[in-house]
Amino acid sequence: MSLVKKFATVGGATLGSRLFGFARETLMAAALGTGPMADVFYAAFRFPNLFRRLFAEGAFNAAFVPLFSKEIEANGVDGAKRFSEEVFGVLFSALLVITIAMELAMPLLVRFIIAPGFADDPEKTALTIRLAAIMFPYLMCMSLTAMMSGMLNSLHHFFAAAVAPIFLNLVMIGVLFYALWNGADPLTTAWYLSWGVLVAGVLQLAVVYIGVRHAGISIGFRMPRMTPNVKRLLILAVPAAVTGGITQINQIIGQAIASGKEGAIAALQYADRIYQLPLGVVGVAVSVVLLPELARALKSGHMKEAAGIQNRSLEFVLFLTLPAAGGLWVLSDAIIRVLYERGAFSAENTAVVASILAIYGLGLPGFVMIKALQPGFYAREDTRTPMRFTIVSVIVNSALAISLFPLIAERGIATAEATAGWINTVLLFATLVRRGHLEWEWALARRTLMLLVSTAIMCAALTYALGHASPYLSPGTGLLEQVAALLVLIGIAMIVYFGCAFLIGGADLGMIRRNLKRRRKPGA
Repeated sequence: MSLVKKFATVGGATLGSRLFGFARETLMAAALGTGPMADVFYAAFRFPNLFRRLFAEGAFNAAFVPLFSKEIEANGVDGAKRFSEEVFGVLFSALLVITIAMELAMPLLVRFIIAPGFADDPEKTALTIRLAAIMFPYLMCMSLTAMMSGMLNSLHHFFAAAVAPIFLNLVMIGVLFYALWNGADPLTTAWYLSWGVLVAGVLQLAVVYIGVRHAGISIGFRMPRMTPNVKRLLILAVPAAVTGGITQINQIIGQAIASGKEGAIAALQYADRIYQLPLGVVGVAVSVVLLPELARALKSGHMKEAAGIQNRSLEFVLFLTLPAAGGLWVLSDAIIRVLYERGAFSAENTAVVASILAIYGLGLPGFVMIKALQPGFYAREDTRTPMRFTIVSVIVNSALAISLFPLIAERGIATAEATAGWINTVLLFATLVRRGHLEWEWALARRTLMLLVSTAIMCAALTYALGHASPYLSPGTGLLEQVAALLVLIGIAMIVYFGCAFLIGGADLGMIRRNLKRRRKPGA
């Protein structure tokens, strides 16, 4: 299967998940707005999400996939099965210990890490502790899900792993419909949602487990033992866990600072959900597909092919994220109004969340490029270098967030995250080029410049069109009219951008055709 088709498979499933995520957040906005219950729920949910990124997705996509792929190459499916069972035994036991410890320590964690700004409100703090305790076992489910997803990706079964996150959104949408239908108050809705998260985690684990069985591997439980393979995995996974959770680390720092202002946590979350659409569809697709592709090419000694895969992935990322960034900047107010402004979500909320979204939009290409650049290190079993860059970006994020929050509130936190993301991107890119692992292509640099020009033209056209569309996007207009106007604007943006990109040489139909037809070389 071609690289672009693999991106499309994972990206398509991720797009479905993100669209359901939009529906979920729209219902959340209607049910909770940016009030205290929204702050409490999102603060409690952020913590298991952080650990999910640290111990699950980051670590296993970075460390497990290359080692699992190596086992398949060296010892076939039987060797890979033995390795996965060794890892499963250690992972399950470690997660059980971590979960018990975190549940016992939850009061301290909420007071000093998750939401120190709630300290003046004992009721708010107590509720956050209870909700976080309910949702924390979600970590166990998602860590095991991440391991099995890594197995599926290495075996070229991408769909089950990509579609599993949809179940979290489906369960939460069902819970919100039930709460709104029965007129549940925000407190009751928050309780429903917390139990829904736990149920969704079990469903996601079941989906990937069935996928692994369908791929021909059954996993049995082995008593945890520190085998050489497991030791190697841990050596790679610890730095990768820190690196893979960079976005969540920065966001939890931002959340801790934002907890000092009511409504700030929820506002950041609502904006985050929007920019997660392009970040997820493009970034997740690239990182999931690129790592096993690079690992396989390098293990087979095809260095030129590996360099080509890396550059084409960067080209793909820039081609799609530059216009998305421009669109989020220009249309942020319209997007937030159409998606969220109803029920408990007011026009004042729209202005705040839109300003955050516009800043996140500027950071979007950087965030996605990180996901395209990190596999260049992970495929070579180097997880320490990205970790060092992550630490630098976390320090920058913390310093900027603390400095800017008193001046521009939530926008300061968004600015800090976007700046930290771009610094991380530059460090990763420069290091890969310096080491000779990423070939500098002047043709790619020229196409990137042309894509920037195309994006600028698109933004100018969109700003002009927005002036004419404003009456159809005003708060008094019906929802269908607003949606139609927003879709027309997005359509205009796409026509202008893609037209300019192909006309002035930012994109090339021949190159896209070659990527679509690309097949793996025998033995690659």
